[in-house]
Amino acid sequence: MTRDNTVAVVGAGVIGAAVAYALAREGRTVLLLDRAEPGMAGASFGNAGHIASELVEPLPSWGLLFGFWRELFAFGGPLDIPLGRAPQFLPWALRFAVAAGHRTENTRRLAPLVKPAVGDMARWLAEVGRPELLRTNGHLQVWFGPRSDERAAEEGLAMERLGIPAQAAHEILQVIARQSARNTQVAGLWFPGTAHVLDPLKIVQSFAGAALQRGASFERTEVRAIQPLEGRVTLHTSSETLTVDAAVVCTGAWTASLLEPLGLRVPMESARGYHVEMPSHPPLADTPILYADKRIYVTPMDGRLRATSFMEFAGRDAAPDPRKLARLRQRLGELGYQCSADSPGWMGPRPVLPDYLPGIGRVERTSIFYAVGHQHIGLTLAPVTGELIADLVADRQPRHDISAFDLQRF
Repeated sequence: MTRDNTVAVVGAGVIGAAVAYALAREGRTVLLLDRAEPGMAGASFGNAGHIASELVEPLPSWGLLFGFWRELFAFGGPLDIPLGRAPQFLPWALRFAVAAGHRTENTRRLAPLVKPAVGDMARWLAEVGRPELLRTNGHLQVWFGPRSDERAAEEGLAMERLGIPAQAAHEILQVIARQSARNTQVAGLWFPGTAHVLDPLKIVQSFAGAALQRGASFERTEVRAIQPLEGRVTLHTSSETLTVDAAVVCTGAWTASLLEPLGLRVPMESARGYHVEMPSHPPLADTPILYADKRIYVTPMDGRLRATSFMEFAGRDAAPDPRKLARLRQRLGELGYQCSADSPGWMGPRPVLPDYLPGIGRVERTSIFYAVGHQHIGLTLAPVTGELIADLVADRQPRHDISAFDLQRF
């Protein structure tokens, strides 16, 4: 089937939904495709809901390389790299190590997209009529133990060097200390420039719904291959073959099978995260709390608290590890939360490229575009990514320099 004057957006996570909206509001005919309903199939459904305008530095660093063993799941940390996956994981890990030497320049490339993220999200949610989904109350980061003051001071200095506002937190720390019942010293920072959303799924649905209101359509199907053909694009789906004018690949952890046949290298890993939810649990404050020692992020959402943790490199399609949900529930209990053994749990694959920069660009000499690999900050970067793809499709100069995000860097 031929769809004239149509741009197909493949993948209806938060990035795909944002791209569909950005294109539809410019008057383009958009066809949004996914094997599941918008927001349901990948990582967008279960993220922490954090608009992370402070995360301007990509993760690869010398400190992490030389101290990563402290973060391993076997030693109580959030990082799990099963030994059985070592042969497949090693090439990605080597690229990660190389990227550590380029952290300063990669921060310079990423920061212009990340720092304005709260304002971008507020603007978009106002446009689509859902401003109430955003809370601009910042977030807290706390440490326990005798070195807590030192760790908070170090983090504060690091944020100051990066131009990220952070202030010493005081009153709420006593509430946190009493709840945790750990009888230990506690220190913290408040980040006033960040934000969170009340439901990540509703964000995806709002962007997709706004695209539909502007004339886009949605079809539930799996796209199995993409081919450029005489200035157009052919999509081979599970139900039919479609020909469109242009296509945008926004398939997260499932990207490599679509783009590598087109000559791009896509060294994508799935950094799988887990969450548990505590329905009707009152928050300590109307702001998320990052328990830095435990690598647990607790977000107040609509009618519940959501706690997220872990970076598991077990492979995209491996079964969820029940030990991680059990440990997360246990640690939440230690922090004073009422988290039962049957509290709802979830696992999803975050798409990460080894340098922790996104992939945003165009397959050379085709009308195939891509927006993939947004690691832990897909929600944060969704609006600006949608606008950047709209620039590329319209053959305009992108509003930010995205040359560093081209997948040809691999």
